[in-house]
Amino acid sequence: MLTIALDAMGGDHAPVVEVEGAVLAARQYGVKVILVGLADRVRAELEKYDDYRDLPIEVVHASERITMDDPTTAVRTKQDSSLRVASRLVRDGKAEGLVSAGNTGAAMATAKIVQGVVPGVTRPALAGVFPTVKGPEYPVVVLDVGANVDCSARMLAQFAVMGEIYSRVVLRRDRPRVGILSIGEEDHKGNDLTRAARELIKELQIDFVGNVEGADIYGGNVDVIVCDGFIGNVALKVSEGLVTMVTQILRESLESSIQTKIGAALSKPAFNHFKRRLDYSETGGAPLLGVRGVCIICHGRSNSNAIKNAIRVAAEFSRGKVNQRIEDELVVAAK
Repeated sequence: MLTIALDAMGGDHAPVVEVEGAVLAARQYGVKVILVGLADRVRAELEKYDDYRDLPIEVVHASERITMDDPTTAVRTKQDSSLRVASRLVRDGKAEGLVSAGNTGAAMATAKIVQGVVPGVTRPALAGVFPTVKGPEYPVVVLDVGANVDCSARMLAQFAVMGEIYSRVVLRRDRPRVGILSIGEEDHKGNDLTRAARELIKELQIDFVGNVEGADIYGGNVDVIVCDGFIGNVALKVSEGLVTMVTQILRESLESSIQTKIGAALSKPAFNHFKRRLDYSETGGAPLLGVRGVCIICHGRSNSNAIKNAIRVAAEFSRGKVNQRIEDELVVAAK
């Protein structure tokens, strides 16, 4: 049975949603979950579930917690934080993956320091999964979405390899099409970084389509889009804001009059389907590609559904041996 270590004290609503997400995942996916955090608080939450003693759930105590306001240096000063203890469980082979809805910078730094980086990887990358107009079966992987603000051309080429493997192994795309985010489709468009990276990616044994534009993130014509973490994070945050705005406008419009309220009642299934397609909690969290073991980083405001799905993704990563494939294929790409 696969084992996933969950930072039970990481999110905005910890440990309530973490415990509920762990219970849901243990019931549905048949994975063991180790809840790491203040043992008394975690066990008090577990007592709310009558069947938790029958589930593969374990509690490991950690006396400290890294908050959203802590500087990244807290990774080194808080040696017994729930995040660091969970990461050590992965490093020591007691768990296959780590899931945290805590401080993103701290989670990335901890994974790099404690678990280590896959040989051949200059910097791990955070991969975001975006919906497309082609439907839920055709998501696009965008990386990096925030781990590396400044990147080299070599790093972008590595991101292309890592994203292609993720799309192929986890999202089950047969031969993922990979593009590099730029300001135009023509080869001469872009800045020095994208032009240099494009030449490197052309030499890789992947299906590289060249430059793509921002609209292509949602078009479904490519499976992987590579960019630096500054651009990727802006794209991610703009997308989240747009989803919130569109959902709110739709709700207000549907409730503005008696006629539209009747229409809203009739269209509720379609509206709920729309929300699910854009709901970040369905994808769980963003995998940090290129670290040893598995590390899935969730929104701080994650609900129990997001935590459950993050545990699912961590298990899929482990079963697919994604990081081992990244290491193997980077060795081939470097030759």
